[in-house]
Amino acid sequence: MPIYEYKAFAAGGASTTGVIDADTPRAARDKLRREKILVTELKQIRGRKGKGESAEKPDRVSFLEKINSMRTAPQGPRGRDIEVVGGITRQLGTLLAAGIPLAEALRALVDQADNRKHETMFRELREDITTGTSLGDSLAKHPYMFSDLYVNMVKAGEASGHVDSVLSRLADFLQSQRALSRKISSALMYPLLMVGLGVVVVGILLTVVVPKITGMLEDSGQELPFPTKVLVTTSELFQNWWWVGCLLIGLISYLVERFYKTENGKLKIDSSLLKLPVLGDMLQKGSVSRFTRTLSTLLTSGVPAVRSLEITESVVGNQVVANATKHIRTRILEGTDIATPLKQTNAFPSVVGYMVAVGEQSGELENMLDRIADAYDEELEVVTERVTALLEPLMIISLSLVVGFIVYAIVLPILQVSSF
Repeated sequence: MPIYEYKAFAAGGASTTGVIDADTPRAARDKLRREKILVTELKQIRGRKGKGESAEKPDRVSFLEKINSMRTAPQGPRGRDIEVVGGITRQLGTLLAAGIPLAEALRALVDQADNRKHETMFRELREDITTGTSLGDSLAKHPYMFSDLYVNMVKAGEASGHVDSVLSRLADFLQSQRALSRKISSALMYPLLMVGLGVVVVGILLTVVVPKITGMLEDSGQELPFPTKVLVTTSELFQNWWWVGCLLIGLISYLVERFYKTENGKLKIDSSLLKLPVLGDMLQKGSVSRFTRTLSTLLTSGVPAVRSLEITESVVGNQVVANATKHIRTRILEGTDIATPLKQTNAFPSVVGYMVAVGEQSGELENMLDRIADAYDEELEVVTERVTALLEPLMIISLSLVVGFIVYAIVLPILQVSSF
C-alpha cells in the first residue's frame, strides 16, 4: 500500500502535516476528509505509483529518502531510539498476547507515534505485513532501528509460533542492556567531569591569574625562586602554544581511533584495558554479562547455537571476548560443546566455564546463562561503586596538588620579599 505525505488544514484552520497510507491519492484524501482534515498538498513517498501520477522524482530530497540514507549503516538504534525500540517491543508483545492481529497492533503503534520518522516506519511495517511479508523480514528493512539480534529473535519466534513471548523477552533483554550500559557510563562520567573541570580551572589560572601576579613580581627586579620560574614558563607556554596542544590531542585521538578500527588495533587496546586495575575488572564483568545474557536470550528464543554465537560476537563490546566467541563458534561447528572451548580461551573467569558445563550437562544451559548474567550484573554494580569511590579522591587530590603548586609558586616570592 502506498504511503503519502500531506500538508493540510485541520479543524479550526490550523495547518498540519503528516503521512498516511492508502491505495490511491483519492482514497488518501477521502480518509483525511473523514477526519475533518482539508488537504492542500499530497505527495507519494513510498509504495506503488497510482494511476495518473508522475514517476518523476522531486527535486528536493524527501523525508523518506533521508531515512533510507540512514539504512546504509546497520548499527542498530542509538540515542533515544533505543528507548523507543524497547517501548514498542513491549507494547507489540502485549497486543499480540491479547489476541490482536499484527496489522491492527501496528496500526495502534502508528496512531501513537511521537514523530514523523517512527510513524513512517510503522506504516511501512504495516504495509509489508498486509502484503504478506513476515514481521522478521519487514524489520530487517529498518536496520537503523532493529539490530541483527532483534530480527533473528523475531524470525525464530515466528518459526515457533510464539512471537508475543519472544517480543516480551526482547523487551526485558533491551531493558537489561540499557541498565548495564548506564552502570558503566555512570562510573566513567564522574572522573571525566572532574578532568574537564580541572582543565578549565587550571587554564583560567595560567592564562588570567598567574600572568598578572608574576608580572608584578618580575617588575620588582627580584630573583624569582625555581618553582615560580617553572610556573611562569608553564604559563607562557600555555598562552602562546595552547593551539599546539589542542592539535596534538586531536591528532592522537584521530590516530588512536583509526588504529582501534583495525582488528589488530582493537584487540591490543581492549586487551590493555582489561589489564587495568579496577577498571579492567569492571569492563570484563560487563562483557561477560553481555555475552551470557545475549546468548541466553537468543537460545531461549529458538535461534540456533551457531547463529546465536555469531550475533553475540558482535554485541559483547570487547574484541578479546569477541575473538573468544568466534573460537567457540568454530569449535561447535567441529562438533564440540560450548564449555570446553570457552574454558580454553581464557577470556572468561573459570567459574563461567564450570557453570556453562553444568548447564549443558543438565539440559538447562539457558537458565544457567541467565544466572551467570544476574550474578555478574550484581558484581558489576559493586565494582562500579568501587571505581567511583576510588576515582573521586584521586581526582580531588590531583587537582588539589596542581592548584596547590600554583598557589605555592605565587606566594613563595612574596614571602621572601616580606622576610627582608
